[in-house]
Amino acid sequence: MTNVATTLVKTRKASGYLQQLCKHFGHKTQVEFTPDTGCISFSFGRADLAAEPEGLMMEARAANVDDLERLQHVLASHLERFAFREDLTIDWRI
Repeated sequence: MTNVATTLVKTRKASGYLQQLCKHFGHKTQVEFTPDTGCISFSFGRADLAAEPEGLMMEARAANVDDLERLQHVLASHLERFAFREDLTIDWRI
């Protein structure tokens, strides 16, 4: 069974953050991305990203709840670090 969480982070810089996240993790794991979509494959789960007009859509998928929480934390903490000039709201929905 796959556990899934999604969030839409409202920002005008969705494509930039998507690419920054993918390039960052691309040094450590398998990543595929364009300016509009991205996929990051971690050993503990997968993240699908999409730059939308209203913000950055992130979907986290993992085999169990602990890995899902870890993936959510990794994505959120890195995005917050990259977007330190913005006051982002990252509200995961399961």
